[in-house]
Amino acid sequence: MWVKKYFEEFTLDDIRRTTGRTITETDIVLHAGQTGDFFPHHMDEEWCKTQPFGRRIAHGTLTFSVAIGQTASEINEVSMTYGYERLRFIRPVFIGDTIRTEVRIKNKTEHKKPGFGLVVEGVEVYNQHQELVMVCEHLLLVQKRNP
Repeated sequence: MWVKKYFEEFTLDDIRRTTGRTITETDIVLHAGQTGDFFPHHMDEEWCKTQPFGRRIAHGTLTFSVAIGQTASEINEVSMTYGYERLRFIRPVFIGDTIRTEVRIKNKTEHKKPGFGLVVEGVEVYNQHQELVMVCEHLLLVQKRNP
């Protein structure tokens, strides 16, 4: 869906939530192949049985990619991703876990680029038990309606 949401139209503390997405073994295998990360934490079930979590875990970068992808329900013509900050993996995500993402507008500031502002979205990712598994900040460079 295409929208135009200008800097002035973002409201602090607005929240949007995604539907869930179950992480599968296929997700992990494909991600390992795409990134070259074949660490045993993700690929070796028997070795993982000897480790603290007792089973394979999803790559943090897989969790991040899926979570951010979940939030891409609209294409804002006057906004672009400026980057991500403060990325933390709080808990492991396992095969069969269902994650959902919550985004809250945390901050709005002026930007040095004339006609633009910076919007900071707080991103929180939860598993099916409502446990926080990942957090980060998504920075958006957003055009102003009236620069």
